[in-house]
Amino acid sequence: MPDMDYRKEPEKISQLTPDQYKVTQEAATEPAFRNEFWDNRDAGLYVDIVSGEPLFASINKFNSGTGWPSFTVPIDRDNIVLNKDNSHGMVRTEVRSKHGESHLGHLFDDGPIDQGGLRYCINSAALRFVPVDQLQASGYGQFRDLFASDVAS
Repeated sequence: MPDMDYRKEPEKISQLTPDQYKVTQEAATEPAFRNEFWDNRDAGLYVDIVSGEPLFASINKFNSGTGWPSFTVPIDRDNIVLNKDNSHGMVRTEVRSKHGESHLGHLFDDGPIDQGGLRYCINSAALRFVPVDQLQASGYGQFRDLFASDVAS
């Protein structure tokens, strides 16, 4: 993957909606089943709303029944940071973006067994969706091959 310049910039933070800010900067959780991407079935790439770094692909998204977008693996583990989270009276693993430093959601071990058993439970408010047909124009053309079976030649 080419070395892109993904980072957290004050200008991007100032453009976030109140919900996006609460989720990414204050580690809030958006409501289940009332968020933009929980039921999105379109082919494409999910990137950090702050930095634009590529995080997840629709090919690794599954319906967990939880009401949040759920993925089995990130596109590039180097763009993900895992932290111990002791909030809310439980021990969880927080998922953050490396370059954007955005709170994304949490990692659980109740994902599809045949795909590794992990569930990256991610807040829609932390993501921007780039449809397959817009990957090239949006600077993510190198990921188009991930969707070869979803895209007509």
